[in-house]
Amino acid sequence: MRIDFISDVVCPWCAIGLYSLEAAAARIPGLTLDLHFHPFELNPGMGPQGQDIEEHLAEKYGASPAQLAGTRQAIRERGAALGFTFGMAARSRIYNTRDAHRLLHWADEAFGAAVQRTLKVSLLKAYFTEGRDVSDPAVLLDVATAAGLPETEARELLAGDRYAAEVAAAEREVQAQGIHAVPAIIVNQRHLIQGGQSVEVFEQILRQVMAEPA
Repeated sequence: MRIDFISDVVCPWCAIGLYSLEAAAARIPGLTLDLHFHPFELNPGMGPQGQDIEEHLAEKYGASPAQLAGTRQAIRERGAALGFTFGMAARSRIYNTRDAHRLLHWADEAFGAAVQRTLKVSLLKAYFTEGRDVSDPAVLLDVATAAGLPETEARELLAGDRYAAEVAAAEREVQAQGIHAVPAIIVNQRHLIQGGQSVEVFEQILRQVMAEPA
């Protein structure tokens, strides 16, 4: 089953959505997901130093400190139930992710979907579990090489602008489809699922799609 997974690596609901989707697929005998990750930058204009996460969310959504604390707790609990650790602190920062998406594009193009998925999960864990700056070239190089990508090529990519145009074009294509929030999951290029749904909801939808005529 083809899955086009549109997301950002600093989006907690994207991590929850991915883990929930894969947990749902594991409940269905004989189902294999053909995962393809597509870029979506939550903060394309953010500067190189990033921004305090509470300050950013208050500006963007008008969320109060109490609301943010409640959301963080809900995210931690959802993650823990799925086997993903959110080590989110109130004073953490959020970053621009264009370079992370360039690495993900390269991983898929040069090494295939399995390597891209490994890198995607590694980037999510680097940011959410380990609290690392996923806009820092040194951090990205470390994550990329740990995920199995060749160090010399990764270093060269990060030092230049390779795949920047491809990432930008992919983001424009997503926006042209009317997708303005993530995660957005397209199943078999026909069915759109939005948000970090529960395992049960994903399972129900996947079973419904499997039952459709070819």
